[in-house]
Amino acid sequence: MAGPLAGLKVLEFAGIGPAPFCAMVLGDLGADVIRLARPGTSTDARDVTTRNRRTVTLDLRSEGAVEQALELVAAADCLIEGFRPGVMEKLGLGPKECLAANPRLIYGRMTGWGQHGPLSHAAGHDINYIAITGALHAIGRADDTPPPPLNYVGDFGGGGMLLAVGLLAALNEAARSGRGQVVDAAMTDGTALLSAFMYGMKAMGQWSNQRGENLLDGGAHFYDTYACADGKFVAIGAIEPQFYAEFCQRCGIDDPLFKGQMDASRWPLLKIRLADVFRTRTRDEWCEVLEGTDACFAPVLDWDEAPKHPHNAARGTYVTLDGVLQPAPAPRFSRTSNSTPHAAAATSMDDALHAWRAPVAAGP
Repeated sequence: MAGPLAGLKVLEFAGIGPAPFCAMVLGDLGADVIRLARPGTSTDARDVTTRNRRTVTLDLRSEGAVEQALELVAAADCLIEGFRPGVMEKLGLGPKECLAANPRLIYGRMTGWGQHGPLSHAAGHDINYIAITGALHAIGRADDTPPPPLNYVGDFGGGGMLLAVGLLAALNEAARSGRGQVVDAAMTDGTALLSAFMYGMKAMGQWSNQRGENLLDGGAHFYDTYACADGKFVAIGAIEPQFYAEFCQRCGIDDPLFKGQMDASRWPLLKIRLADVFRTRTRDEWCEVLEGTDACFAPVLDWDEAPKHPHNAARGTYVTLDGVLQPAPAPRFSRTSNSTPHAAAATSMDDALHAWRAPVAAGP
């Protein structure tokens, strides 16, 4: 497919969660991704994170399988694996063997805890990994337990997306040095990195350790979600004074108490009063009043509503592939635009090797 990573060859050892997501992102951007999967692994189009690749089935514990896998490794630019530390080494496909077969290879390792450390061999999932970084503690209401924020923060933001950044950074270095290397992407490290802004705010005395007391965690009345008359929700983010003033004006708020926007002592009471305001109209009625203005407003849409929103529809933010509605590739590029993604397709080892060994056509 088209895209700025056209010509990049990525070998993915099939797994779950952040590693497939990373491979999807690279495939969306034009990389040629081959997914090496154990027998019986599905190529179901409903598994969105497996799009934009060809799948080769191979039992790595069978005779001669490791040698076949190393043939693909020798032709690849990047490798992605998401197993516990030591698993690839036991298979004979660790960094030592793979870099021996391909000294320019970028070997990407995706784990929760990282390749070393006291917890590196323990089982875990997204919620565990983000728990030890401070991020999970900071999410949620002051009077409740921290909620599981889906698996956006650890798996996909601090995990798969950071692995993609690491792979591309290492590729850039390899273009100069001619040498590959290992990228150790841990969700604990990535989640901590995503928290850089909050740690900075805390250092400046502008962020409390207590949930629900801060500017961006639901503490402020002007940065939160509210229920409407129909039980649906809206999101408000009117931080800047001029946006806050427009928000209050459009909502018909003339209570002088609202003029002390940044007086945190007023926030709990103002949240109650603002909740009363939003309960006077339905979500759609509030959209008529606030959407598209500088009041920093948006309706809270569900999975079915979001693709139909006029802004998302105009930008083509969602696409339908084999009957499956899903997010379109992002970001956008001015010249090397991404084409519509394609579903995962099975291919043979011979065909995969032939495609990767074929000379790359010269550019214009």
